[in-house]
Amino acid sequence: MNPLLTIRAIAKRFGARPVLRDISLDVAAGEFLTILGESGSGKTTLLRLIAGFEQPDAGEIRMAGERLDTLPPYRRCVNTVFQQYALFPHLSVSENVAYGLRVTRAPKSEIAGRVEQALAMVKMSEYAPARPAQISGGQQQRVALARALINRPQLLLLDEPLSALDANLRRQMQGELKSLQREVGIAFLYVTHDQDEAMALSDRIALLRAGALEQVASPREIYSRPATAYTAQFIGQTNLLRAAIENKTACAGPLAWASNGEPGPAAFSLRPEHIRFAGTAPAAPGVVRFRAMLERQTFCGATDLLELVCADGQRLRARVASRGPLEGEHEFEFSAGDAVRLRVTAENS
Repeated sequence: MNPLLTIRAIAKRFGARPVLRDISLDVAAGEFLTILGESGSGKTTLLRLIAGFEQPDAGEIRMAGERLDTLPPYRRCVNTVFQQYALFPHLSVSENVAYGLRVTRAPKSEIAGRVEQALAMVKMSEYAPARPAQISGGQQQRVALARALINRPQLLLLDEPLSALDANLRRQMQGELKSLQREVGIAFLYVTHDQDEAMALSDRIALLRAGALEQVASPREIYSRPATAYTAQFIGQTNLLRAAIENKTACAGPLAWASNGEPGPAAFSLRPEHIRFAGTAPAAPGVVRFRAMLERQTFCGATDLLELVCADGQRLRARVASRGPLEGEHEFEFSAGDAVRLRVTAENS
């Protein structure tokens, strides 16, 4: 099946500063794809290029096979929900939602029914006569979504729409946003700097770093099989193991395990939850055992985060089930298959 949105070799500069470099990405119809990255990575600029608020310096953007980047914003079948919801304070909720239909001169006979349907979709029907100042931040966010969806776009762009909400409401709205996207069935392209939010919402995550794509994968894949050290450290916590591979064995300080990779310097990602206390029986094949001193123990509810120091000074973090206060030296282990080899880049070569 052909993708709904196709981005090919997009580049953008502001003055002498490159903001986006050779970005190529596809978005499928009905997909929830998140553009994730730290501040300054270029994620909002990419969204603005798709919306038509900026023009690319190179490359092209197509929707359903047709050129999109040559069209003015009002002719693109794309709507945007911004970080600031930009609701008109002097208009009621229903008037705010109807605004887009009035601008596009939709038949007056259709407007009331479509507004009612859009408000019902976001569970805001009872607030139709209210002004924006009379409803909460989460309710304003729903109104902004209804206003964006009423024009029936093929693609909805969302620029950190939950960032202004408090933590509890943000978590609640994440679930509602995902359910709404599934219900309306259109593609969402979502921008955020929040890794947990990206993991919770997305079908796929496109991780941007300094204007270039670092990795594009499902949340499960990008967490369990990170391609680079940057991905491994940005998505969750990890132990970055600097190793050398020789005679089909990877050695990282006191740790050694079988590896069929190319010989020479290498880097591996080992998630803290993959390190566990060693049992009393001999280690099974493919299991790496080591001794380490417990330096710090942090209680995290159902789990404890342990900071360990090996005999050669190498530091590791382990996440284990909570078992009360610990101290001293212990024996730990991990499965060699959980040490994921990373692609060599300038940062980890």
